[in-house]
Amino acid sequence: MNLHEFDELSDDVRFNQAAWNRMVACGHALARPARDEEFQDPLKVIDASGWLPGGIAGWNVLCLAAGGGRHGPLYAAAGASVTVVDISSAMLELDRQVANERKLALRTFEASMENLHMLASSEFDMVIHPVSTCYLPRVDQVFREVARVTRPSGLYVSQHKQPANLQASLETHTGNYIVQHAYYDHTPVPPALAPNILREPNTREFVHGWNDLLGGICRAGFVIEDVSEPNHGRADAAPGSFGHRCHFIAPYLRIKARRTGESAKSRLIHL
Repeated sequence: MNLHEFDELSDDVRFNQAAWNRMVACGHALARPARDEEFQDPLKVIDASGWLPGGIAGWNVLCLAAGGGRHGPLYAAAGASVTVVDISSAMLELDRQVANERKLALRTFEASMENLHMLASSEFDMVIHPVSTCYLPRVDQVFREVARVTRPSGLYVSQHKQPANLQASLETHTGNYIVQHAYYDHTPVPPALAPNILREPNTREFVHGWNDLLGGICRAGFVIEDVSEPNHGRADAAPGSFGHRCHFIAPYLRIKARRTGESAKSRLIHL
């Protein structure tokens, strides 16, 4: 089922919406569907950290800002009832194509991640959220909406670009990466001048500090249970390459959080 939400979008959202549609058209690496071999054991692929030991069969799962023919189909293949929300119509079309080819049921919404009014409160057992908070200047409303649609004790598994990843240069200067953007600067980071897997082409990205990311998740009503920092570094890689830069600057953080029965603000009032 294909459902669209045409609410008023900010200039930043529209800018990134167009960028991701272009990425699909040019076959960018981040806009490619899951491979055949990944469907042989989808739970192993989606749960490399071992955070879902009992599986997700029968779960209601929201794949937030997660179109592209990968996350939604893999979670559906692992037994979940899946809803995908993404701002890019082209990314959602990849989901529908893969679902149709593999006879998987997916519900899709074209909408921005900070406005999920089309979804019911406490509707989902789990929300998975790949790297995407960097595309909005503020993230507090995103976390509040995720908390609203997640049932008490439900899981929120999210990935976020490390602040330093967005602050630092992509190329080396006299053998070193340099800080190009201030930690507390809320304007967009400098655009990438050349194709790079660490920075999606022609997108508008923002640095979010740990107070906004980790603190924001907790204040919205979640308790963080675990954190994973995938290591893509290669000390022997060529300077300026993906592996070399990741050896010095971790690209992103993966967070497992559990929904409490009430917001952090409410708990403080009760205390």
